[in-house]
Amino acid sequence: MIDQVALLPAYCAAGTALLPFLADLLAPRRPALVAASAALGAVATGTAAALVGTGPDRQTLCVTGAHECSFVADHRAAVLATLFAALTLVVVALSAGTDRAGEYYFLLGCSMTGGVVLGYTNDLVSLIVAVETLTLPLYALVGMRPRDRASAEAAVTFFVVSVVSTAVTLLGAALLYASTGALHFDRLSSVLSSARSGAPGAPLVAAGAVLVVAGLTFKVAAVPFHAWAPSTYDGAPVPVAAYLSTASKLGGVIAILYVAVDALRPALNVVGPALAVLSALTMTVGNLGALRQTRMVRLLAWSSVAQAGYLLAPLGALALARGRGDDAVVTVVAATVGYTVFYVILELGAFGAVIALRGVDDGGPIAGYRGSARRAPWATGAFTLAMIGLAGLPPGLAGLFAKVVVVRALLSAGSAWLAVVVAVNAVLGLAYYVPAVAALFAPADSAADSAAELAAGRARPAWPVTAALAAVTIAAVLLGFAPQWVLDLAGYVPRTVAVELLLLR
Repeated sequence: MIDQVALLPAYCAAGTALLPFLADLLAPRRPALVAASAALGAVATGTAAALVGTGPDRQTLCVTGAHECSFVADHRAAVLATLFAALTLVVVALSAGTDRAGEYYFLLGCSMTGGVVLGYTNDLVSLIVAVETLTLPLYALVGMRPRDRASAEAAVTFFVVSVVSTAVTLLGAALLYASTGALHFDRLSSVLSSARSGAPGAPLVAAGAVLVVAGLTFKVAAVPFHAWAPSTYDGAPVPVAAYLSTASKLGGVIAILYVAVDALRPALNVVGPALAVLSALTMTVGNLGALRQTRMVRLLAWSSVAQAGYLLAPLGALALARGRGDDAVVTVVAATVGYTVFYVILELGAFGAVIALRGVDDGGPIAGYRGSARRAPWATGAFTLAMIGLAGLPPGLAGLFAKVVVVRALLSAGSAWLAVVVAVNAVLGLAYYVPAVAALFAPADSAADSAAELAAGRARPAWPVTAALAAVTIAAVLLGFAPQWVLDLAGYVPRTVAVELLLLR
């Protein structure tokens, strides 16, 4: 029997996609009404997830005669679904005034549905379908700048690389199923735990595990699946780039967590080192790429690549943490979840400030932001706080605490070399964050700025953009002073590990 209550957040998310589409059909040429319907759906989704999550754990879509369920509604799933709904709500506000509102918010709602369902998945097939549902609508959203060749090229690049990564993930899942006969996370973990390391299927398990994780790293723009990010972010409408750099990255991190910790925990000796190498390469390549950028959105894109390396760093120490007990595993995983939340808030703040200063169509060159402190002091202040937070400097305490949590988790797991790499790259990031912030306070160079750029800088942003930027900035400030709220809320307990979350208290 299907538990309809457990599926309520997924139903609300699907309704969020349909509601603005119907609103646009019934009331054409009223984009504000369409945007309001999308915002209402996102609020309803988050509310439903929170209400279901406060009750007892629920399971549905189960195998008959077995205790294997594909949809598990528990605390962590509720937190993730609420976070995806909140991200979508902020992006809806940042997208005020966008063209083709019905199609735009329909696709955004479809992507949110994939993110919401992802939090509840408990088998490889459901996870891959949820990840693809999160990603597929973004191909069209990236190409929604009309008559813009760069936007079309960005959409095609994103599509091609995504197809390759999906094929890699599916191949890995097929190898795992062929060698274990299991797809559900708990069943797969049980089979791997009982199998001997020298069993005939061990090479297939190792290959499948690496391929699944490698394919999923595309969603977080990790090396070597990172080259799509700069051109895609720069070619997409700025709110879509904001969604890509936050919701898509959040989905990738959660998918990797579920696979590595819940399903492949007995194979961490293979998955852990692979993630450690990917993490070190990703943060280094991302920071080096950002040093050469002259456009703001491209700089944020390369910065997000580097941030993906920091996100994956604690997971690279999973194998070492497992040898130190379940408490060490939970500490490492919670560091990843906590850093992801801090990153998402700061990244939204950075893109929201770009939209407030430049509009939704184009982030423009970094030189075009000269004089922003005089033209728009509040938006410039929010931008400064977000960029300093991403760099890990005070007064951006949320970003500073996030990096401290990651380094502490790596040291507690015994991965000192990776902690050193994180520290070195954090210092390297200052070489592009600080000049970008300095440009905001430099005097405007009218000879270099075109009339269009000056007009964009003086344009007053729509009130939903201002409200969203203010809300995200306030959240970043509050979490900077009370970061424990994030760690408590993101209390991630692997479904295959019976431990209490008692960390960093």
